[in-house]
Amino acid sequence: MARADQTDLRMRIIIEQPVEGVLHSLQGQDDGPLDPKCSRAGEPLSFDFTIRIAPGPKFFGDQVRREGPVRRFVYIRIGQLAGDPSSPWSRRMKIDIHDIDQPLLDRAVRDGGLIALSVNGTAKDGTPACATIKPVRRRIV
Repeated sequence: MARADQTDLRMRIIIEQPVEGVLHSLQGQDDGPLDPKCSRAGEPLSFDFTIRIAPGPKFFGDQVRREGPVRRFVYIRIGQLAGDPSSPWSRRMKIDIHDIDQPLLDRAVRDGGLIALSVNGTAKDGTPACATIKPVRRRIV
């Protein structure tokens, strides 16, 4: 539950063009996989979660990770890290949220919308994308 100076905000990460047959998941509060999913035929994978925002903006929540005083991001676990011990991959995507534009945050809070961040799930070499992944689209749904 949000404190008086914090507001709940629904988020969705959409992994477009994921590598078929590879398990993906959010990283849970305990650093383990949360809500693992696998694309069987290249269909997008979607992960919903709630964060809290405070003036600044500042970001909080079970899936929010921090790096330094400003950077906040969400991890998507891939392959072995998502719970598939037979996967040849053991990777994470790091998706920044601290750089979401203030007007988009304001509209989502005001209208009760959900902010969807779309990322490309396949790297140029055809393997699952990993490391810091920039969203190709940010929108309210």
